[in-house]
Amino acid sequence: MPVEFLGIGATNNGSETDVRTGPAFDRDYTLALARAHEDTGWDRVLTAYGSGSPDPAQAAALIACNTERLQLLLAHRPNVSYPTFAAKTVATLDQISRGRLTLHVITGGNDHEQQREGDTLPKDQRYARTREAIQIYKKAWTSREPFDFHGEHYSFDDFVLDVEPFQQPRPLVSFGGSSPAAYRVGAEEADVYALWGEPLAGTAEQIATITDLAHAAGREAPRFQVAFRPILGRTEEEAWEKAYATVARIQDRTDGGTAQLTRRHKLTDPENAGSQRLLAVAAQGERHDRALWTVTAQATGGAGNSTALVGTPETVAAALLDYYDLGVRILSARGYDLLEDAKEFGREVIPLVRAEVARRDAQRSAVPA
Repeated sequence: MPVEFLGIGATNNGSETDVRTGPAFDRDYTLALARAHEDTGWDRVLTAYGSGSPDPAQAAALIACNTERLQLLLAHRPNVSYPTFAAKTVATLDQISRGRLTLHVITGGNDHEQQREGDTLPKDQRYARTREAIQIYKKAWTSREPFDFHGEHYSFDDFVLDVEPFQQPRPLVSFGGSSPAAYRVGAEEADVYALWGEPLAGTAEQIATITDLAHAAGREAPRFQVAFRPILGRTEEEAWEKAYATVARIQDRTDGGTAQLTRRHKLTDPENAGSQRLLAVAAQGERHDRALWTVTAQATGGAGNSTALVGTPETVAAALLDYYDLGVRILSARGYDLLEDAKEFGREVIPLVRAEVARRDAQRSAVPA
């Protein structure tokens, strides 16, 4: 089975370890980072969403027009635009990219961040709204006749898109979350389910839960994606020295209350279940399985993709293959020096994982049925 790699389509060089050196939207850096991913074997990049961040849809359009192969994962919160408008945006971007677009729907796990854009719905109601939004996107992309929709959160009549997506029947929908409400929505509506990097046992448990819910809803399970922060070294010792230096730099920034780092996520007592799960894992110990390290997650309050895989390229590749063996088919990775780490991971890790997956596939195909 093919394996895919997802990187970050950031619009500036800021990270948990480094204050950005230019504007929030740095056109040259955005393109340099995207091209580095394309040139070193990545499959797609995420254009992320934040209340005050550059518009990810326009960043995705820029990347699409300046790359040939790289696919795009567009992050979108249903609270920021009506679903008919969002469906139109995605269909247009899918045409611009000639079918290279996937939509990543974010429900939102932080009340304060949601309220920055006027969203005052409680979390469980946000998931109900997300379900309706995804249903509308799918209908809008596939219907060639006007249709009506009357739900709890959205209501309209006689809508039809003039612009059809390039992909047929429609672009894929990606979704993430670690609460029971999230599992239900994603299992029943998503094509891709995105998880954060937990130990193998916890990841297997989540995959089983979501798969069972999907089957109960009468559909196949979504494809699974898991995200990590790789920290590589030429030797194990070098990798761990780099890992501890990385955490020291994160702590230097968080101890100073740097607004750019803490604006979207509380460093303690996070509201969202995914961050709570990461901090619970960190409380159980620093190291798990082959190479998973939780100190980076603890230092950021479990903020998003924050657990690390530490080691040589061979060690990190083997760790990623452990998740592949669980059924994960999309591996998300983002370093702390976004550009140089993307190049290094693309050169040193991606070929190892692809080669081993290809070897296993060839071995299976050689075995008589």
